[in-house]
Amino acid sequence: MTLALSLIFVLTYAAIVFEHPLGVNKSAAALLGSGVLWVVYALGGPDADALNAELAASLTGTAQIVFFLIGAMTIVEVIDAHNGFEVLTRRISTTRLPVLMWMIGLATFFLSAVLDNLTTAIVMVSLMKRLLDKRDDRLLFAGIIVIAANAGGAWTPIGDVTTTMLWIGGQITTLAVMQGVFLASIVNLLVPLVVAAWMASGRLVESPKAEVSDKSSTTALEQTVVLLLGLGVLVLVPVFKAVTHLPPFMGVLLGLGVLWLVGDLLHKRKDEEDKQGLTLVSALGRIDMSAIVFFIGILLAVAVLEHSHILPALASWLDHAVGRQDVIVLIIGLVSAVVDNVPLVAASMGMYDLAQYPPDSFLWEFMAYCAGTGGSILIIGSAAGVAAMGLERIDFLWYLRKISGLALAGYLAGAAVYVLQFHGLH
Repeated sequence: MTLALSLIFVLTYAAIVFEHPLGVNKSAAALLGSGVLWVVYALGGPDADALNAELAASLTGTAQIVFFLIGAMTIVEVIDAHNGFEVLTRRISTTRLPVLMWMIGLATFFLSAVLDNLTTAIVMVSLMKRLLDKRDDRLLFAGIIVIAANAGGAWTPIGDVTTTMLWIGGQITTLAVMQGVFLASIVNLLVPLVVAAWMASGRLVESPKAEVSDKSSTTALEQTVVLLLGLGVLVLVPVFKAVTHLPPFMGVLLGLGVLWLVGDLLHKRKDEEDKQGLTLVSALGRIDMSAIVFFIGILLAVAVLEHSHILPALASWLDHAVGRQDVIVLIIGLVSAVVDNVPLVAASMGMYDLAQYPPDSFLWEFMAYCAGTGGSILIIGSAAGVAAMGLERIDFLWYLRKISGLALAGYLAGAAVYVLQFHGLH
């Protein structure tokens, strides 16, 4: 059964990679693959009660991420409908593309540390649609945003789901991981950012032409209120989680309700025709459900590999075959570009005992860096990448040709910096 599940996953992954040559939507491939994987696992796996318990656990984890993604994307759509991003774009005065790239890259890096990499990627890619008219420019910026969001999320406990897992599990502490991983993370961004900015040297920013639409009916006050409230909801999600211990999607849904209420109050005196495009109901209709469905399929497919013990077996094999701790963690980070980093980190947390590897040891901090940033190497290797893929319709092979090499160079450079820094200080 292990061989069959592995083969099905590889074929599913290949169908996703070659979406355009095959003419089959990646969401269809992900749904079909996950369905077949679960059927094969059910026929040759545990008894019905255990199977249903595992499926329920996988569905719970998947639903939490999907609800969060739907909420965050809807908030961004509401802000965009009110022309709220103009409040930010009006303050960006540079006309040089490389300068804009540096501004966006660094802003994404630090914003991701405060929010999380998924939310930050959604906000920044959406912002690029307001700043850049040429699709080629937006795609290049989207690639840098994915790298910056993942790098920024790796050095704080709330910036990435894997660092949050390690933080909650007691493997890392807040100040230690911020001090230990920051330098490696910033190098992870700077290497591809320098190259990408050089590639864009001499080019000017081409802004999209102003559109006459329902957005023009919003006042400056409405734009500012919706922007600040929408971004405020996203910023406060980590605080909500820390205070209530509820999952992040609950914070997003609560904030979505507040935004809906405020929006209705702002526009209650307008005609139905004037406020039709500004409501949260219309924003829900504009989010990319194809990307949501793809996310559901790929997460459920990876869950089968976890429940069938294929991923833990892979981690154990690496431990015996490789032996060197730094190389093992480096490989885990590379593997996270192919499969979801959450089960990989979960398997690693189960492999290594805290008694043998205490909190803030080399293993756990390097794991936070590698698992957090390795996903940038492929577009489907991280939640930020999947979100950007859906928002800008990024082709897998385009990302592989244009961005993967830059992301890999940044990943290896940051890893080298962390290893040298750790051995230099210890």
